[in-house]
Amino acid sequence: MLDTIQDLMRTPPGMAFDFSQPAGEPALTPADGVSWRIFANPVALFIGGVTAVLLELAEPSVRSGVWDHSSFQRDPLTRLRRTGFAAMMTVYGPRTATEQLIARVVRMHGHVEGNTPDGVPYQANDPRLLDWVHATATFGFTEAYHAYVHALSAREKDAAFIEGQPSAGLYGATGAPRDWAGWEALFATTAPGLEGSTILADFMRIMSGAAILPAPLRPLQRLLVRAAVEITPEPVRSLPQLRGQGLRFGEATIVRTLARGAALLPLGDTPPVQAARRLASAGRRA
Repeated sequence: MLDTIQDLMRTPPGMAFDFSQPAGEPALTPADGVSWRIFANPVALFIGGVTAVLLELAEPSVRSGVWDHSSFQRDPLTRLRRTGFAAMMTVYGPRTATEQLIARVVRMHGHVEGNTPDGVPYQANDPRLLDWVHATATFGFTEAYHAYVHALSAREKDAAFIEGQPSAGLYGATGAPRDWAGWEALFATTAPGLEGSTILADFMRIMSGAAILPAPLRPLQRLLVRAAVEITPEPVRSLPQLRGQGLRFGEATIVRTLARGAALLPLGDTPPVQAARRLASAGRRA
């Protein structure tokens, strides 16, 4: 079961990449940092990723940009794998290749623009929207790890945002939070404009029923989606589309067991392992 979730960390078809090369080249994030620990846990990644998207889809301009210009509705699994690959590159990838990947994404986002249903124009490379997307992703992954894998100290939570600054700058998120207090300030400023929508309901339906995990594990998939709702902060968690969709009695213990069990599994030849080998190979050559 955990092996199946772990498969979501693997490079998607058509995007093969060897994280073990070139020998010695550092990543954007430090190998001894908290990000390397958080992103090595597939259960925390799944839960945190869903939490981040729930927050993103509650912001009207981000919601329109994501939903109107994404393949998620047609092929959620491939979209999730591609997004996961970008996240893995940001944390574990060699710096040069990661910078090239982000530059391509920024160029693609340059063509993503439009108007919300209320007529408000948006542009994907708007720093305000980029700040929100970057912040919600960092919050989601960090909070999922903190809630279900291992409690993080205040310093470690700050470090997650600090370690994300290089990638934030490359994406154009120039005002992304630099610590947990910065996240809380951004959320307090943004919260009055967050809202529910049919798109948020559609996302919940897709994430609960799509063939992301094999059919026998679909109840587990729905459990992890509920775990994501559980850590989504108010007032978003009480939006009509999410109200009552959090964990039921006793389910938090099950999720923690799964997440902590995943931390004990051999990772296989996944990006975290390959990246560690990349850095270790430089030490052996020296």
